[in-house]
Amino acid sequence: MLKRIALAASVAAAALISTPSLARPMTATDMHMMRRLGAPSVSPDGRWAMFTLSQTDLSANRRRNPIYLLDLNGRGAAPRQVAGTEGGNSAAWGPDGAIYFLKSVNDRTQLFRLPIGGAATQISDFGAEISGFKLSPRGDRVIVWADRPDCPDLACAATTFPAKPEGSGRTYDQLFVRHWDSWVEPGVRSRIYAYPVADGKLVGGGVRLTGDLDGDTPSKPFGGGEEIDWSPDGRTVYFTLRDAGRIEATSTNLDIFAAPADGSAAPVNLTDANDATDTLPTVSPDGRTLAYVAMARPTYEADRQVLMLRDIASGQTRALTQGWDRSVGSVAWAKDGRSLIVGVQEVLEHPLYRIDVATGRATRLTAEGTANNAVALPGGAVLFTSNSIKAPDDLYRVDARGKVAQLTNVNRDLLAELDPVTFEKFSFTGANNDKVWGFKLKPQGAAGKLPIAFVVHGGPQGSFGNGWSYRWNSRLFSAPGYAVVSVDFHGSTGYGQAFTDSIQNNWGGWPLEDLRKGLAHALASDAQLDGSRKCALGASYGGYMMNWIAGRWPDAFNCLVQHDGVFDQRAMAYETEELWFTEWEHGQKAYHEDPAAYEKWNPVNYVTEWKTPMLVITGEKDFRIPYSQGLASFTALQRKGIPSRLLVFPDENHWVLKPKNSIQWYDEVFRWLDRWMGPAAN
Repeated sequence: MLKRIALAASVAAAALISTPSLARPMTATDMHMMRRLGAPSVSPDGRWAMFTLSQTDLSANRRRNPIYLLDLNGRGAAPRQVAGTEGGNSAAWGPDGAIYFLKSVNDRTQLFRLPIGGAATQISDFGAEISGFKLSPRGDRVIVWADRPDCPDLACAATTFPAKPEGSGRTYDQLFVRHWDSWVEPGVRSRIYAYPVADGKLVGGGVRLTGDLDGDTPSKPFGGGEEIDWSPDGRTVYFTLRDAGRIEATSTNLDIFAAPADGSAAPVNLTDANDATDTLPTVSPDGRTLAYVAMARPTYEADRQVLMLRDIASGQTRALTQGWDRSVGSVAWAKDGRSLIVGVQEVLEHPLYRIDVATGRATRLTAEGTANNAVALPGGAVLFTSNSIKAPDDLYRVDARGKVAQLTNVNRDLLAELDPVTFEKFSFTGANNDKVWGFKLKPQGAAGKLPIAFVVHGGPQGSFGNGWSYRWNSRLFSAPGYAVVSVDFHGSTGYGQAFTDSIQNNWGGWPLEDLRKGLAHALASDAQLDGSRKCALGASYGGYMMNWIAGRWPDAFNCLVQHDGVFDQRAMAYETEELWFTEWEHGQKAYHEDPAAYEKWNPVNYVTEWKTPMLVITGEKDFRIPYSQGLASFTALQRKGIPSRLLVFPDENHWVLKPKNSIQWYDEVFRWLDRWMGPAAN
C-alpha cells in the first residue's frame, strides 16, 4: 500500500513539473499520437470504470480502440487493457458483471461476452454489419441497430436486396439524395432490431422495433446510443427518429417513440405534439419518468434544448429548465432519481450541472474545461471525462460534496515534452453594445512580438472555447510561436439563447463587427501581439467568414485560410443537403422566396474587392458545403491574380479525419502562415 501511495504521489508530481530544457513545439503528429479516452461506463458493483483508450496506427492511417479498465476503489490505480478484447469496440457492462463488446469476425461485426477473468465468447451470428448495440438492464435481450432495407427482421434484411438496373445510375423521387458524406440508398434506413438471449446466445432473426416508420434511428449523421434507452424492467425501448418522408431535408422534427422490446406492437410517438426536435430519451432509475430535451422552434437546429420530464404512466410533461437560459446537451440520472446531471456550454467553458428534479435548481459541478460523458455513481458522486485547450480528455470524479479528483493522466509523458501554453479570456463591448467574449492562447514564456493566428469558429452557433479538438486544435496553432486569438461573436453558444439567435439574417453584420472590435481590443490591451503580422483562419461558417472578410475587410490580414466555406449563397441554397440550416439562417425562406435575404450577405458579390492571399481547403465528400464552393472561391482568386493555393482531399467530408490527411492539413496551413507572416520571433 505504501509503495502504491508513493507511486501515485510521484505520478502526480511529474504531471505538475515542466522541464523547459526538454520542451519542444507541439506537432500535428504529436496530436494524433495522443491517446484518446472514450466515454466511460461503470460495472454493476461500482468498482470498475471501462473505456476505450484509442491510439493512432500511422502506418495503417487509422485509430485502434483497445478496451481498458480502471479500479475506482484503488488509490493511484492505473488503467489496464482488457485481455481478449483486442480489435473490439463499443463495450458495455452486462448486469451479470461481464463485458459485452463488438468485434469483427470474417469482415462482419459480431457481439462477444467476456466475464472478468474469463475468455471472450461470440454470442451472435449477425448476417449483416452492425453499427451498435444496447443490452437490456436484465440481460435477457439485446437491441442492435444497422443500416438495412425494409424487412421485418435483420435476417431478412441481410439477405433481401431490391432489384437493380443493369446500369450504374441511381434514381430518386424525393430528398435526401445525399447526406453529410454519403449518397442515400433508397429504402435503406438505420433500424433497431431486438434479440432475446437464451443459454448465453442471441436467438432468432432479430425482430424490427421501428415498425413501419420511415426514418433513421439513431438519427443521421451524428446520432448514437444516446438516442436509445431501455426501461429498467427491459420491456420497453425508447428511441429518437425523424419520420419525415418527403420533407426530411427541411425538417428538424425528431420525435421520441416507445416500442415493446419484443416487437409485439407498433411504436408510439410520445412527442408528436412538438414539431421541433425532441431527443436524448433517458429513463429514471425507478422507471416512472422519461427525461429528454426539446427544442421549441421547428427547422432551427441550434434552438435551446430544454430538459423535459414525462410521467410515463400519465403522459404529463414538465419543462424542468424552462427558466434557465442554457441549452442542455447531455442527460444522466443520479442514482437516487432526485436529480439529473447535464452538460451545457457557458462562456467559453462546458461544465456539468446537477438539476434538482423537484425545483429545477441548477448547481454547477465542474469549473474550467469541457466536461462530458457523465456517469452517476452511488452516494451522489459523478464520473466524467474532461479536457481543456491545454490537454485532451482524462477521467475525473466529483463527489457529493463537490470535490473533484483526477483519476487518469493518459498523455502525461507526451504532454511533458511539449512547450506549455497560457490561456486567457477577455471581454469587450461588441455589436449592439453587448458584452462579447474571446480568448488568447500563447506559448508560455514566449519572447518578443508574436504574430497572430486569428481563428474563427464554425457553426455558426458554436464556440472554440476552453476545449481540446483533434481537428482545429488551438494549442497546436500556437506551437510555431503564434498568439491564437478567437472571438465568440454574436451567434455563439454559451451566452443565452437570444445571443445565439442574433445571427439569423445577420451573417455578415454583427459577427464581423464583433471580430473587428475583438481583434482591436486584443491588440490595444496586449503589447506582445504583432498587429503587422496576422492571418485569419476558419472552417464552415468560419470559412464563409474568410470569404466575407476578403471582400468586406480586405486590408485586415496578411493572409487567409478558408476551409469548406460558403462562397455563393445562391448556389449553397440549392446544393446543400440539410436545407433547414441555410433556410433558417436567412429568414426561414428558400432562396426563390426571398433572394435578397441571401444576397445581402453573399461573398460572391464582393469579389471585386478581394486582394488578400488565401489558402482554400475542401473535401470531395463534403455534401454540407459542397466542394464546388471551394473550387469557385479558388477560381475567383486565380482569375484576379491573387496569390492562392488549393488543397483538396478526395476522401474527406466536411471534416478532415484521417491522421495522415490531418498532418498534411497542418503542414500546408503552417507553411501558408509562415509564407505571409514570416517566422515567429521566439
